[in-house]
Amino acid sequence: MSPEPVDQLRARSDAAPVEERSPQPRVSRRGLLGAAAGAGVVGIGIGAGAVELADRNAENTAAQPAPASTSYPFYGEHQAGIVTPAQDRLHFAAFDLTTESRDELIGLLQDWTAAAARMTQGQGAGPLGPTSGSYDAPPDDTGEAIGLPPSRLTLTFGFGPTLFRKDGKDRFGLADRQPDSLRRLPHFPQDNLDAAKSDGDLCIQACADDPQVAVHAIRNLARIAFGRAAVRWSQLGFGRTSSTSTAQVTPRNLFGFKDGTANLKAEEPALVDQHVWVGAGDPRGAWLAGGSYLVARRINMTIEIWDRQPLGEQETVIGRTKAEGAPLSGGTEFSPLNFTLAGSDGEPLIATDSHVAMVHPDNNGGVQMLRRGYNFVDGSTGLGRLDAGLFFIAYVCDPVTHFTPIQTKIGRADRLSEYIQHTGSALFAVPPGVKQGEYVGQALFA
Repeated sequence: MSPEPVDQLRARSDAAPVEERSPQPRVSRRGLLGAAAGAGVVGIGIGAGAVELADRNAENTAAQPAPASTSYPFYGEHQAGIVTPAQDRLHFAAFDLTTESRDELIGLLQDWTAAAARMTQGQGAGPLGPTSGSYDAPPDDTGEAIGLPPSRLTLTFGFGPTLFRKDGKDRFGLADRQPDSLRRLPHFPQDNLDAAKSDGDLCIQACADDPQVAVHAIRNLARIAFGRAAVRWSQLGFGRTSSTSTAQVTPRNLFGFKDGTANLKAEEPALVDQHVWVGAGDPRGAWLAGGSYLVARRINMTIEIWDRQPLGEQETVIGRTKAEGAPLSGGTEFSPLNFTLAGSDGEPLIATDSHVAMVHPDNNGGVQMLRRGYNFVDGSTGLGRLDAGLFFIAYVCDPVTHFTPIQTKIGRADRLSEYIQHTGSALFAVPPGVKQGEYVGQALFA
């Protein structure tokens, strides 16, 4: 498709000059490990548009990064790692249960809870630690995080549809407690899914500012699960592709564009309550009230093709300027989008098939979501191209209303679909927060 005329593309930034931004401080001590994880995509996912904050400053100056020693509490009303300010590194893992015992499943969740509570505070996975205990037994922690601070580690747990039913079988006596919305995501237009990188009985999202801290957490939780659950697939990520706090600057993705300008933020509690947290309306899913649904999509980018596109085409595809992230209808990054403003040829300055037009709440009945995606680069393909993209993560109150319709629409008509391909897909129900003395998802088994 041909880009819009240059005079139309340049009209949108008359309201303010482009300003140079200071680079955001980054934690680089584990850079090589993070780089092996990958490098990601544009706001390819849904939720790139959300209601702009009225009190947000157009400059949105960079906040100072939190000290690496900062820790977030594991126990609370909601699980950490959702509205928590997005950290820079990710290790996500989906698990398949290898046990058929309900008691062993509960025991696993109890063990995971205890280990997670310790590791998020910078302690070892087990009570003895990596260098204590019997010389005739393996340590209860693997030890690669010795001497490292908590690095804002959060661990978020979720339950997949197959935990409740698999091949028509009620595996753990939980089938009658499966929420109506917890169903395998449909096959969307243009999906090219790899079953080995999709679905799962359980999931764990580990986010931290040090990749070794995140990897250590998943490694030890997988070790604890031995004999009861095994890793089905996992994904390393670096460079968050969304901000979940107004204190964070908008990051850029591997397409070079700012990503998630209008993402939901923790400082919007009314909108978060409306669009992220599950209510108490589903009698089968009463145990999930106060939790959320986690949508995970592995989105590969055709980097080499995108890099050969003219700047005008790239901006038309996204619907924003590359320099500042301003809407093509004019203004600065956080200016409201005007989808009806036309150029000299009578066509909208923001193309109707642009990504931002496809996903913005104004064009989707006001639906919003909270995104926590990450870039990835998993080496090269057999054709010598980067196996890179966005590991899209979004939290929604109901995937049936807040994800499926929008993903169906963008799969059919989003201009960005020419440059991306969805290769992995999963949906998990994320229970509410854990109280002291309880374990993750305890209400499900009550």
